[in-house]
Formats: sequence, structure tokens, C-alpha cells
Amino acid sequence: MRPAAALSAVLLGVLALAQQAQPPAAPSGDAVKFSANTSLVVEIVSVKDKSGKIVEGLTAKDFTVTEDGKPQDIKFCEFQKLSDDPLPPIVETAPAPAADAAGSGKPAQNGAPKVEVASVAQTGIMPERPGDIRYRDRRLLALYFDMSAMPIPDQLRALAAAQKFIRMQMTGPDLMAIIKYNEGNVQILQDFTADRDLLNQTIDKLIVGEGQGFDEDAADESVADTGSAFGQDNSEFNIFNTDRQLAALQTAVKMLGTLNEKKSLIYFASGMRLNGVDNQAQLQATVNAAIRANVSFFPVDSRGLVAQAPLGDATRGSPGGSGMYTGNSAMQGQMGFAKSQDTMWSIAADTGGKALLDNNDLGRGIQQAEEAISSYYILGYYTTNENLDGKFRRIKITLNRAELSASLNYRQGYYAGKQFGKFTTVEKERQLEDALMMGDPITDLTIAMEVNYFQLNRAEYFVPLVVKIPGSELALARKGGAERTLIDFIGEVKDEYNTTVSNVRDKVDIKISDQTAAELARHPVEYDTGFTLLPGKYTVKFLARDAETGRIGTYMHTFVIPNLNKEDKRIPISSVVLASQRIDLADSLYSAGKASAQATNLSVNPLVQNGQKLIPSVTRVFSRSRDLYVYLQAYERTATTTQPLVAFVTFYRGKAKAFETPPLPVTEGLDPKTKAVPLRFSLALSKLPPGKYDCQVSVIDPAGQKAAFWQAPVMLIQ
Repeated sequence: MRPAAALSAVLLGVLALAQQAQPPAAPSGDAVKFSANTSLVVEIVSVKDKSGKIVEGLTAKDFTVTEDGKPQDIKFCEFQKLSDDPLPPIVETAPAPAADAAGSGKPAQNGAPKVEVASVAQTGIMPERPGDIRYRDRRLLALYFDMSAMPIPDQLRALAAAQKFIRMQMTGPDLMAIIKYNEGNVQILQDFTADRDLLNQTIDKLIVGEGQGFDEDAADESVADTGSAFGQDNSEFNIFNTDRQLAALQTAVKMLGTLNEKKSLIYFASGMRLNGVDNQAQLQATVNAAIRANVSFFPVDSRGLVAQAPLGDATRGSPGGSGMYTGNSAMQGQMGFAKSQDTMWSIAADTGGKALLDNNDLGRGIQQAEEAISSYYILGYYTTNENLDGKFRRIKITLNRAELSASLNYRQGYYAGKQFGKFTTVEKERQLEDALMMGDPITDLTIAMEVNYFQLNRAEYFVPLVVKIPGSELALARKGGAERTLIDFIGEVKDEYNTTVSNVRDKVDIKISDQTAAELARHPVEYDTGFTLLPGKYTVKFLARDAETGRIGTYMHTFVIPNLNKEDKRIPISSVVLASQRIDLADSLYSAGKASAQATNLSVNPLVQNGQKLIPSVTRVFSRSRDLYVYLQAYERTATTTQPLVAFVTFYRGKAKAFETPPLPVTEGLDPKTKAVPLRFSLALSKLPPGKYDCQVSVIDPAGQKAAFWQAPVMLIQ
């Protein structure tokens, strides 16, 4: 049973009463703000003489660089000398018996060798500082496996070809990285390294699962007649699949773009088919990103040399209709296969790479990428054109030494960066999606998050998620005579198998009064949403963006939803919510989603009672001038009426008890549907001195002789 989709999000109380009092910002007085904008442009230049040999010994004085006809001052010039000396092949030997726990080298007690297998760690591409050349005299090759575009046999073939190249054909200057794309996630499995054993081990740990997204259904004469009922055209979904494949390539390219050296990305896939002009925008964006990052694509068709039957083989049903008699089915099938290779050829040609098509020796594609990078010069300059307009800038590089009669091969230009305010709607959406796919979080915007869970029935749990953003970090804009702040949200929940089980996408436009706008800098903005999930281990990644400045904040959190049905030693309870405010739903400044979806959300959300919503404290910092609200649920699965419970809240300071509420007897409130008994407390904190405490909630079942305890640190301030 798969978890349900994300419920509608509701933004309640943008200017929530502060749980954390902050003094007003000090006036800036006559402070002067200085700002500068410089862009480092890195060019890779290959210089060869008439005989095709690399010209060595040149310096920055030997080159002239112009950008749109204006001379540029070369800040650094580095020569990368690469050899083609092959490394000795790795000879595979039988593995030695693994050592036991004591390190004696003897087999384990049960006769089987004890082997520790480390998991594939998700790392990142370590960036370079501007002008820094970390990988001097090295050739950078990135192996990119698009698991979403390869069926299992093609995956095995691609992985085997990569391992063979690493063992037998890797040369001395080669450094290789391994990147994987699957289920909408780009993972850097291994940063650039020359350790061949480590590279092969990383490939060994790649799990070959069921391929998805590799069906080239075009809804034409070549589609198999499966006898299914009429449904939506599959080609509509292929549009988005191709966009996601290209966007994932763009994300990988941006990661590689943090390195100044020339890079080759070897792209393993079973074709990539464009759908008319629908994917052209993303294709152009991916190619432009590769050109800016000095990355060349070397696509490898992992299907190899294919001999197709005119109407398909036994792995698929025969096409129906008259097309199978007129030849249209066979023609459409051949055209579809050719189109899936055309895109691979296009991205290679546009970035200076070369595609390997219709060849069973897939390792030859890696060799082509290796041979394409010979010795070269790295030139760097800070452009005199500081306009971030996103326009193309043409570059021309010439030699000042005419006697050499050498030929130069370099990038002819690049697209300048663009200010966020000049982004189109598509570019803004792409920025969020790229940030979501990147392994490294973006922390321009500070956000905090809290995740709770409440059982809905024996299988499902409602998981409210609350995000808090400091109001001082948001920009205000005036439109239509009122102040407003714009926030974009995007997030996804993945299970322990890295499969996306739910997601949320929201755009909030909040209009506020002049008086409220003045207080925005001193109070947080809180946003909440909810999901319905099954018990298990999950990871949520949530991004918030200030839509005025483009600043993004990322928060990742791993949480576990326990299976409370298996709890028999203690009283099964939900997570505990601590809050210092309740707000009326009628006073909500913004509600996202349709009214019916919103009503569904409110009906299952236990934090909504009697037209009011409890806003969880994310930071768990509370003011002594406000009451503390505590809410949780206990579950009595076999009861038909409420079984008496006793609960109380205790504050500890160190090991000493600082405060404890009188025992709260609970004799009613059992929900006949969810079997949940709500427990509510309202505490006055004015008598407690400021400082750090441990808050403990205790629930006791006198008849069943069971108990449950929950504890968390809190902070009290004036």
C-alpha cells in the first residue's frame, strides 16, 4: 500500500506572535554599503602546430582575449600536460578469507566468511576557489548512469563496460567520478579519484532495479496493442520524462562547473527522445549550462548494436490497426528508435563531444572522452562586462606569436549570468527544481522545521510539517498599494529506498498592512502542510525561496514513523507538540489549495480543534509571559470506551525537578474511529526563571499497569 499524496498546505499566521522575543534592529545611521560584482571566466584552449602536436611553453603574454570585441586582462594561465601512458591492468584474484570480529583472520563461527560492506556514501564534487587549479595535469572523466532511461540488461551492460575500462584501459592522468540519476535524484556516488579499486567497488554497489521511463511510447502506429482501456496519451508523460532527464544532466553539469579544468561527462542511457518542440527549452538550457561549465557530453547508447524485427520482438505485443499491414507500424518503430539517438548525438555535437551509437563496445565511448582531452591551457579573466543580463558573449582568442602558425581550439562564447529579478517563470521554476535535486543544500535563507505524527487508523499516519523562517530575512515589495512578501515552497518525502512517496509545491503571496510590515523583521513566518504516510523511515527535503530576492533555504530531516500497533510494553502515544499560540482559522492570511482539499486537511489534522489551530514551536524557545500548550494523543486500540489514564508534565533543570503539573485524569474523549484519546495541557511559565530545561510528559495507565514517557529540551526567555 503506497502512502497517499500530500494534502493541501495551509499558511496560518504569517506574523505569528513571537515565541522568541527579539530586540528591534539598531538603526544603521550613516553607514555606507559597498558592493561589487565580478565574474571569473575560464577558457580551455588547445594549441596545436601544423603537425597536430601540442604547443608547450606559452604564457599569458602570448595570448590575446577579447569579449564582444573588448580586450580582457588575463589573470592566470595554466598549462595542463596530459600523457597517455596506460596503467597496468588490474588482475582479479580470489578474495582472501575475511577476518573475524577479533581480527584473527579465521572464518566466522558459522563457516561463512564475515564481510563488512560499506554503503554507497553520497558525496559531492569538491569545488575549487576562483583561479585555483586543484587537478593540475589531470584528465577529468565523469561517468553518469541514467538508471531511469535504461532497462536492466542495458544497466548491466553499461556497468560492466565501465568496470572493464577502469581495470584495463585507464591511463595515468585519469581521474574519474561516478554519478547516478534515478527517481528524480542526482547522486554523486564518488568524487574524482584515481583509486581504481574504489571506483570498481562503487560501481559494484550500484543496485540494478526495475527500469522506469525507458519506454518510448509515442502513441503512434508502432504502439503495441495491449488490450487496455482507453487512457491518456503516453506521449504527454514522455514530455516530462525527457525534461527531467535533461534537467538532471543540467544539475550534474552545474556540480562539475565548480572545477576550472576541462571535463568530459560520459552519459550512459538507452536513448533520449525529444517530443517535438516541447523539450527544446530544457535541451537548450542543458547545453548552455554545459558550455558555461566547460563540460563536453559523450553519450553512450547502452543498447549497443540493435537488430530489430519490423514489428517488434517477443518482449512486446504486436501493434494493432491497419498500420501493421501498410508498413506504417514498422516505419514508426524505426523512426522512434532513430529519434532516441538523435538527441544523444545533438547534445554531444553542441558541447564538443561525440556520441557512441550502434556499437556493442560501450567502453569505446569512455575512450573517446579520454582521447578528446589532450594537453591544454587554462586561461582565466574577470570580464569587464558586469551586466547580469543572460545574453551571449562572444569570445575570441588569438596568439601574439605569428611565427608559430598554430591552430587554437576553444569555446567561442558563453551566456552571462542573470539576476533573479530578470528570470522568466520557467527559469524560476527550474531554479527550485535544480536546488531540490542537488545533493548539497543551499543555505542562503535560514529555515527550521518540525515533523510530528498522529495515527489515523491501523495503517496510516497524518504527518504535519511546520516550517519557520525569520521575518527579518524576507524582502518586502509594494504592489497595488500594499506591502507584501512572496515565498515559494517545494519539498518531497522519500522512503528508505530513496523513492519519492509524497511531495508539495506551493506559492504564497501574502499582503500585509503597514503596521504588520513594520513588525515583520521581529517575528517569524510559519508555514505548515501535511502528509499521509505509512510506518517507516523517511527523509524530507524542503526548500523555501524568497521570491523577491531569489535566496533559497534548504532543510533536510530524517524521521521515523513507528508502528504503534506493535507497541505492547508501553502505552502507544503520538509525538508531543509544544506550542505557545493558537490562532483562529478565520484569521488566516493565506490558504493554499482548493476548498475541498483544505477541508480534508483540516478534518484529519488533530491540531485543529473548534475552529482554532495549534501552531507547533519549531525552535522550542518560549517566552515566560505566554502560556505553554502541550498536546499529544494516546491510543487505546481494543477499547470501546475511554480507559482511564493519568498524565502530567514535569520540568527538570539538570537532575533537579523544577516544576510539575498536578496529575491530569483522563476519563473521556476516545475517538471511535481513530481510537485516539487527546491529552491537552496549558501551563503558565511566569514562575519559572529563564534558562534551559528538560520537559517531560508522562502518561500512565493504572489499570493496564503501563506507562509512556517523552522528553525534549526547551528554553525559557523573558
